[in-house]
Amino acid sequence: DTAIKWLTFEEALKLNEVAPKKIFIDFYTDWCGWCKVMDKNTFKDPNVIQLMNKYFYPVKFNAEQRGPIDFKGKTYTFIDQGGRGYHELAAAIMQGQLSYPTFMFLTPDFQIITPLQGYVKKEDFEPIVNFLGQDFFLPEKNMVWEDYKANYKPGQGL
Repeated sequence: DTAIKWLTFEEALKLNEVAPKKIFIDFYTDWCGWCKVMDKNTFKDPNVIQLMNKYFYPVKFNAEQRGPIDFKGKTYTFIDQGGRGYHELAAAIMQGQLSYPTFMFLTPDFQIITPLQGYVKKEDFEPIVNFLGQDFFLPEKNMVWEDYKANYKPGQGL
């Protein structure tokens, strides 16, 4: 793969119904400088690309998008706050912590695995995606993040 196969939230929902998979959501805004740096650097890394496409339905979600989204029996809409605003679904998934970029890792049934906020360099992002992608966070895997990260080699798990 030469690029992350970004989906809309709705596309990820449809794919997840047929073939359940963890979901990664990149919450961004058009004005967010660090979001653009993530796109240019971290999300262009070949290892990151492979891991994201392998283990997740990657979603790009503009947290200020205007259209309504139906999710779990509720319609979420844009809340206008005088020139700027936010999408209710972004606020709900991000648990009201509206800072950008924010990345949410979700189970196939939309439980939050962990949020990640701010710019993350590719060499720090790759082990996180691999650790979460392979379910090493589950208690039964008996993995300690600090040990995993300390021993991580780029390209591991590909």
